[in-house]
Amino acid sequence: MLKSTPESTVASQQPADRHQVLPHTVNRRSFVQTLACGTCAVALGRSIVMADQPGTPWLRKTLKVGMIKGNMPLAEKFAIAKQAGFEGVELSVPGIDVDEAKAAAKSSGLIIDGTVGSYHWNIRHSDPDPDVRASALEKLKQGIQETAAVGADTMLLVPAHGRDGSDAEVYERAFASIQEALPVAEKHGVSILIENVWNDFLYEHDGPDNQTADALAKFIDAFESPWMGVQFDIGNHWKYGDPAAWIRTLGPRIKKLDIKGFSRETGGFTKITEGDIDWASVETALQDIGFTGWLAAEVAGGDLERLREVSDHMEESLHCSKSLSSAS
Repeated sequence: MLKSTPESTVASQQPADRHQVLPHTVNRRSFVQTLACGTCAVALGRSIVMADQPGTPWLRKTLKVGMIKGNMPLAEKFAIAKQAGFEGVELSVPGIDVDEAKAAAKSSGLIIDGTVGSYHWNIRHSDPDPDVRASALEKLKQGIQETAAVGADTMLLVPAHGRDGSDAEVYERAFASIQEALPVAEKHGVSILIENVWNDFLYEHDGPDNQTADALAKFIDAFESPWMGVQFDIGNHWKYGDPAAWIRTLGPRIKKLDIKGFSRETGGFTKITEGDIDWASVETALQDIGFTGWLAAEVAGGDLERLREVSDHMEESLHCSKSLSSAS
């Protein structure tokens, strides 16, 4: 989802109530009980729960479909991604050709592990206009349905933007819209995953570099639903906080990962291995919370050679192919 990378978002000045207490506090005991039940095991889906078989990697490489460059049929793009070392791919929804996508997956052997909302930057769930929010909700529901139709079980969502109003207004609008879509997610077995991006929501854009994931964790918990989670982007918030600390705070809320590089020294995004992220601490934190599952590249793509480089960088940074047993 290259459109959702922080470079594409311009932060605006926010009102003075940035730190006010937001509604929808969760009954933590009730939510933990929900997480312990069988419903939650289903919600974790095949993207996360894997048998510890010999050779099973602890992190499974996937990428955004837009990273596969070239004017060619989807089946050829999938084949290139597979050849480059990826096991999965994330499509953009809504608006995909379901039959073509399923055929491409079958012919290439590539798994469509999830999808990404293609609309959520311009048609926002937090928009002041109720008609825009209604359109966003319909697109979210359609995206969930298409996700299930191609055999995937997660849809990434940017839920709001801080420029759309006060903290309370933005929070309430985003919460209400997502809550209305949750029955559709449950019906189709698709988890809605919130990505941490530069959208000035649940963190302070002009704040310090030691911010925490507490607000994001509380937002997820407020839904009291196993169908809500986080697709944690490791590089996106290195500018604002320690990724390893965010991982430990979010814990089992993290159902998938995105990966990119970032340099605090230059203040810009980099290739995965060229920034100053402490990948060793990230790997330790992921193992500490027991994470296994999909790791999605979200960097500049290209041809087969470039995609092989990305796959190699993922391996270099987090040792994706390490077996589940040795990573635990």
